[in-house]
Amino acid sequence: MRIGLIGAGRIGTFHAATLSRHREVGSLIVTDVDTARAHGLADRLGATAAPGVDEIFTWGVDAMVITAATAAHAELIGRAARSGLPVFCEKPIAIDLPGTLAALAEVDAAGTVLQMGFQRRFDAGYTTAREAVRSGRLGRLHTVRATTADQAPPPAAYLPVSGGIYRDCLVHDFDALRWVTGREAVEVYATGSDAGGAMYREANDVDTAAVVLTLEDGTLATATATRTNGAGYDVRMELAGELDTIAVGLDDRTPITSSEPAGPPPAGKPWTGFLERFAPAYQAEIAAFVEVVRGERANPCDGREALQALRLAEACELSRHERRPVHLGEIAGARD
Repeated sequence: MRIGLIGAGRIGTFHAATLSRHREVGSLIVTDVDTARAHGLADRLGATAAPGVDEIFTWGVDAMVITAATAAHAELIGRAARSGLPVFCEKPIAIDLPGTLAALAEVDAAGTVLQMGFQRRFDAGYTTAREAVRSGRLGRLHTVRATTADQAPPPAAYLPVSGGIYRDCLVHDFDALRWVTGREAVEVYATGSDAGGAMYREANDVDTAAVVLTLEDGTLATATATRTNGAGYDVRMELAGELDTIAVGLDDRTPITSSEPAGPPPAGKPWTGFLERFAPAYQAEIAAFVEVVRGERANPCDGREALQALRLAEACELSRHERRPVHLGEIAGARD
């Protein structure tokens, strides 16, 4: 199998390394707007560097992995669809709903595959939680608490192009909430604080956010996020039912310290970032994409799934700005 990869940044480098080791991938072609970076990556992995995106398409590949800058995703997805190529794309499809819907229309028209990069669906903890909920082990689920806390803030230049904390960060929690519970949110109320620094206010963003979501069966969920958590990278989900309560992301590396005299000791080596915390999940989602391309499994996370997570993020932005609950029916792109 011959795979093209567009974007040799941090996550692109990780996916390229995974692909280069995969027994079913015979050759890998990489490109990046920074040609020196693409050549350096290709040299390290024994891959081929292409001068640009055009060459990747004209040289011929069996599938495409898109890890370029967010602004380029929709156009690249559309081009791959028109070329009849299956695509794996890191989230998001596009920075907004119109761009997302347009790209999905191209995929639908071409009848091609679009697998989105929501790696938590491949994490052992989230998978176990999903099984516990679906099996009835927790009884009636009544409360879900999700959190994502980055250890250090992103560069100031990233914020204006990130889409904001709900679309860029909490969108993973929204996807995980839907996937684990099997339920859709019908209403959200979101707020945020920009007290962390002027760069957030300048980007019309917040550095800390909180959301209350009401699911279609009455389950209540909260999702919180912050850009600066000095203790370490902290991603967790707690699910409470009438019979049991379980937690995802609670282990000896969770960056949290108990204040109880007999509580567990603080993490000796807390997680520092998403690539470290979710490395096995990132590897598993790329392996799954290879299986999808080979026709060995169904698409585990298609573009319509990404759309539903983005709709939640859009509802949160509207709620924050208008300081009111927002019903998901107000947001375009609902399932037919």
